[in-house]
Amino acid sequence: MYKILLVDDHTLVRNGLRLILESHKQLSIIGEVGDGFQALEFLSKGGAPDLIITDLKMGEMNGMTLIHKVKAKYPEIDIAVLSMIEDNSTVAEAFSAGAIGFLSKNSDYDELVEGILNIAQGKRYISTEIGLSLLDHFQLNKPIYIDKEAIYHRYDISERELIILELISRGFTNAEIADQIFLSKRTVEGHRQQLIDKTKTKNTADLVRFAFQNKLLQ
Repeated sequence: MYKILLVDDHTLVRNGLRLILESHKQLSIIGEVGDGFQALEFLSKGGAPDLIITDLKMGEMNGMTLIHKVKAKYPEIDIAVLSMIEDNSTVAEAFSAGAIGFLSKNSDYDELVEGILNIAQGKRYISTEIGLSLLDHFQLNKPIYIDKEAIYHRYDISERELIILELISRGFTNAEIADQIFLSKRTVEGHRQQLIDKTKTKNTADLVRFAFQNKLLQ
């Protein structure tokens, strides 16, 4: 069981998040508090979460300060941000401070659970919406020419997978993609995971970055 501490100064947000995450049998919420000070107090009293999910903007100690303090004293505890603040500099600062994930409060159920499960496996995770925003500002010295056909062959990407990749890059959920191309949601989920496996990327955001960098997407 993967144990989680929720840190957010809005009770309704914590309650909603608890309902979402505890619907998955691998995840357990062992505590919820309203700010960074309460989170540190929870830890000092013996609370031992595997992961802290924290908002950034809170009345007392904010989330960024909490990340620094927890990683200094409890480096074994993972921390993920769940926030409406999604500007590029804040995302970069959170990862620099020691966060393993950055999730958007605009994420749907599937992506939120997917993100937490990836983090539970020790992977870094960033919500697709935030990843796409970062792409808009991503500076990269691109080669003059990339042979797409060679990349398709190398990674064994099918025409259907390429269509799904395009829809993923536009921010559609598995369910929305399934509706558009008349497949089941489970089939789309399978294709998404196959694309990640074939390209040896870490998650959906990393997959989209890979696709743009290699000009699989325009």
